[in-house]
Amino acid sequence: MESHPNVVRTERGLSIAGTRITLYDVMDYFKKDWPPDLIQYWLNLTDEQIADAIDYIKKNLAKVESEYQEVLRYAEELRQYYEEYNRERFAEIAAMPKLGHEELRARLKEWKTRLEQAS
Repeated sequence: MESHPNVVRTERGLSIAGTRITLYDVMDYFKKDWPPDLIQYWLNLTDEQIADAIDYIKKNLAKVESEYQEVLRYAEELRQYYEEYNRERFAEIAAMPKLGHEELRARLKEWKTRLEQAS
């Protein structure tokens, strides 16, 4: 069995050793056909880390894909939970009066004037 020293299992799932980046983070970009060098740049990984992560994903695609889908399901459940949990607050915010740009600029100018006078 080939070794992948940069891929470890943590409490967060399959991760890149020495980082907080999971293989599921890499999968987000891998599944969108991002080139490995761009994923590496975006996630600030070394050549060895990205090569090991991509190699691990390719050699264990079924297992990683299964875990990835579970992570996506869980994330959606959390999103729905917090959307429901905050529904009333979102409604309150939506009902708040909206200030127009002109009124905001006038308030900003008033604050600047007060600050200049205080100096």
